[in-house]
Amino acid sequence: MNILTHTSSEIEQLLETTPGVIIPIGSIEQHGPIGLVGCDALCAETIALEAGKLGNILIAPVIAYTSAQFNMSFPGTISIRSRTLMSLIEDIVDSLHRQGVKGVYFLNAHGANIAPIRAAMHDIYSRLGDAAPRIRCRSWWDFETVNDIRTREFGEWEGMHATPSEISITQKYQRIPDAENPGQPENSLPASFIRDHAGDFHPPAEQHRAEFPDGRVGSHSALASPSVGADIVAAASQAVVDDFRAFMSELSARPPGVEG
Repeated sequence: MNILTHTSSEIEQLLETTPGVIIPIGSIEQHGPIGLVGCDALCAETIALEAGKLGNILIAPVIAYTSAQFNMSFPGTISIRSRTLMSLIEDIVDSLHRQGVKGVYFLNAHGANIAPIRAAMHDIYSRLGDAAPRIRCRSWWDFETVNDIRTREFGEWEGMHATPSEISITQKYQRIPDAENPGQPENSLPASFIRDHAGDFHPPAEQHRAEFPDGRVGSHSALASPSVGADIVAAASQAVVDDFRAFMSELSARPPGVEG
């Protein structure tokens, strides 16, 4: 159930039986020569809305404006400060809390969001204590069924940014830009690079573009295909439904805490 397309009374009725909300969160940043600037926000929203249909779950509007300073040298990228994102998250959670929401599930599609989400949640718990709604944060690629597809289809060329998996999703559910095939990157990323840059732990924008001039970070974007995008969304949306239901079932059994 999409909050934007339902009435207040319809939402109230659903919350009486399932007092939880999924909030998709992405970014507005370059995604290489053939990736849409809104790729992360679109992926999170697409998977969340499909999960909402499958599981009759309340879905909040996607949070698109987030932190992406490392891509600010590429046109189209819009980045906000991490502290601004934290404040926005707190305000959203406070609003839902006042309406009786007991579980807030962030479905993430941008690595740099993970730290601000967790930091904001710790502040919420410090302020509200045991009365706070429980929080869970999952990235759509966290699920084993999704990673099986990514590994099978793309292997080491999945890379870190402008990945063929995320571009497959937007090719299926948005559009395929009329752009020149960028070809295969010169080298795949070593495991040490992926480890050291997890969570989008990248340098300032100018240095980042100098190191990755076309915006891809070890990803062979041209391997993307709409059919794989459909498979990924199907796997991810079902995994989200299952994980959300497990999350909600734990609410009465465990104290509040950040997970995932």
